[in-house]
Amino acid sequence: ELMHFAQTANIDMTVVGPEAPLVAGIVDTFAKQGLAIFGPSQAAAMIEGSKVFAKEFMRRHGIPTADFRVFEIEEAAREYLSDCAIPIVIKADGLAAGKGAIVAKSREESFAALSAIFTRRIFGEAGKRVVIEEFLPGEEVSVLCLTDGVNFITLPPAQDHKAVYDDDTGPNTGGMGAYAPAPVMNRVLQQRVEREILQPTIQGLAKEGRRYRGVLYAGLMITADGPKVVEFNCRLGDPEAQVILPLLKGDLAELMWRTMHDALPAADEASYSAWALTVVMASAGYPGDYQKGKAVLGLGQSDDENVLTFHSGTARDSENRLVTNGGRVLAVTGLGNTFEQARERAYAGVNRISFAGAHYRSDIGAKALKHLK
Repeated sequence: ELMHFAQTANIDMTVVGPEAPLVAGIVDTFAKQGLAIFGPSQAAAMIEGSKVFAKEFMRRHGIPTADFRVFEIEEAAREYLSDCAIPIVIKADGLAAGKGAIVAKSREESFAALSAIFTRRIFGEAGKRVVIEEFLPGEEVSVLCLTDGVNFITLPPAQDHKAVYDDDTGPNTGGMGAYAPAPVMNRVLQQRVEREILQPTIQGLAKEGRRYRGVLYAGLMITADGPKVVEFNCRLGDPEAQVILPLLKGDLAELMWRTMHDALPAADEASYSAWALTVVMASAGYPGDYQKGKAVLGLGQSDDENVLTFHSGTARDSENRLVTNGGRVLAVTGLGNTFEQARERAYAGVNRISFAGAHYRSDIGAKALKHLK
């Protein structure tokens, strides 16, 4: 259906946002018809599509990551967990909308996670296999690059906030806020990430016949031993995109076109300025059950060009009112010449908007402030 639309509407370039169609092979389907599409092939997208593939790929190519084991049988996994260090991380192999990783802080929690995945099948087919990996203490950061499979351009490093509540408490979500550039990532550390993670990943995929064209997202933990990969994504993150893209100077479409046509310059860094911080406004109950159809008020009250509002879970009802239609409803991004200014503008934007049960974190950016002091 999408391919037919692109053909009949004479679309010059399709940009794929979510991971599911990339892993399903939308890029291969479009390419066979000669349609220009931005994103990795199905084979390359396996770097996100299968945690098992990604971990074994990193082991083959010496890319730093947490030690791990793979299990297909609950009893064997239980036996392993009964003797391993706690906390421990348990991940579903397949796609789980960004919620497939469980950090177990006790032996009981680890067994409960296995039961949820294998017996209750909370992740369905995605949970047929699990990766159990060591818990990495440290600070998380996301480093993304545009790559044509040989050369790459590093984008501003970002920091996501996965937990639903302040102080990183509560269950993980698709992301409750982000900021860029992340102060934890200094120039020396970024060069190390490029040398030890991005370059060998791009080269390793090409060597295995999975040349990667698109955005490669490395979710990292900065540990005492240096940066280690927590996960790879095959697309821009949400909400990372809402802070990375507004900072970029130059023509994004041209960069994407160059990526698709193997025309990126040798190792380079995207030009950017200023700071950006985004706060996600979510429905009450998210990431669990939530209600839809709540009227969204306060949009359009300000013409401040330094505050951007991105719609996610919104829709129009029968009376053409804007209403909530998902877990994560809006992302409000503030831009500024200083980090504090960007943060202040984002929260000012949030405070102008309301809907019944609106929930957001009040501490987005608190970690960055510690680094900047």
